[in-house]
Amino acid sequence: MSSAAAPTLSLPGDPPGGRRAAWVWGIGVAVYFVAITFRTSLGVAGLDAADRFDVNASALSTFSILQLLVYAGMQIPVGLMVDRLGTKKVLAIGAVLFTLGQLSFALSSSYGTALASRALLGCGDAMTFISVLRLGARWFPARRGPLIGQVAALFGMAGNLVSTLVIARSLHGLGWTTTFVGSSLAGVAVLVLLLLFLKDHPEGFEPPPAEHAGATYVRKQIAAAWREPGTRLGMWVHFTTQFPAMVFLLLWGMPFLVEDQGLSRGTAGELLTLVVLSNMAVGLVYGQVIARHHAARIPLALGTVGMTALLWASAILHPGDHAPMWLLITLCAVLGACGPASMIGFDFARPANPPERQGTASGIVNMGGFVASMTTLFAVGVLLDATGDNYRIAFASVFVLEALGVVQILRLRLKAAHREREHHVISRVEAVHVPA
Repeated sequence: MSSAAAPTLSLPGDPPGGRRAAWVWGIGVAVYFVAITFRTSLGVAGLDAADRFDVNASALSTFSILQLLVYAGMQIPVGLMVDRLGTKKVLAIGAVLFTLGQLSFALSSSYGTALASRALLGCGDAMTFISVLRLGARWFPARRGPLIGQVAALFGMAGNLVSTLVIARSLHGLGWTTTFVGSSLAGVAVLVLLLLFLKDHPEGFEPPPAEHAGATYVRKQIAAAWREPGTRLGMWVHFTTQFPAMVFLLLWGMPFLVEDQGLSRGTAGELLTLVVLSNMAVGLVYGQVIARHHAARIPLALGTVGMTALLWASAILHPGDHAPMWLLITLCAVLGACGPASMIGFDFARPANPPERQGTASGIVNMGGFVASMTTLFAVGVLLDATGDNYRIAFASVFVLEALGVVQILRLRLKAAHREREHHVISRVEAVHVPA
């Protein structure tokens, strides 16, 4: 791939962006922000959930595994729904489902009911991010895609910040039911906003009519997206980069820091907050770099994987009883780069697929990291129970999936680069010949 800056020429039919685009897209991002807050609320409530439902590590991990299983399983169907129905309808359905899931979780008194609530939440959550990516593609020029995606992820991480700062303290002060019922009101608020003000696309930029739904259409969409090496490379980049931070934030970071490293819950919460703040800062940097230099995508992704593996190994293999605080701080700061690195996967899939297939392709990419997260959450829970809470052994499972992902990235990178150059040449020819 060339190291030259990304072309600034708008593609034929590019939407203009502007203030109205930012406002409409911001409503979609607000929905995603609330979904992330609900998704990650269990990460700061894991110890409370274990006490409330009287469950062990494996059963506790099932909450997040089921939530991510539903999320990952919904990605391709949601991508197809977005391509067929548009962003507004899919986001509205998602907001209803994740709000009901959060409210039901607040009122659950049994383990089974709580599990069903997290599954419902995961179903609604699954409909948000792909919709927001599609909304950005419909309202902003294509050259803004990498930065728009990173900024959307940044605001999503701000939802994680609400979990670590607000929900964690509320649980301590107000209790389980009040905290989760109160948080569910945010879902109602964003649902009203999107129903009143969100539009799928600016006037004059309507997408072509979708084909009739049916098994043939679905198979064709999925197969066409999967045939593109950029889609598959994007999925493996997402798979390899996202899951260590997801596993840490979503469930096992707090127990690891408190039970294995001997930190107070307050200090552990501050380290989780550092992961989120680092994510937000790195996301802005990665977005700017990739928008200007597409050749930086693979080095940034593999560099993030390498640094994450190095710091993760240093923390869990430290010879003392506890890793020093400077090492834990460094680990959390580096974990913050995992989310922005995972967004690089969408920057491989986006130019490889036409607009009418963006949702499906994004769904395939988004499956990657969540399948990896789900697998690792389960492995850590099982290994903790099998080894008497030995976090060194349990957390070492991360390296297996990282190695698998790196092999696939290296295998696909040249095919994707060649195919992307072909798409770029075609786009430039079409831009030159488009009538004034």
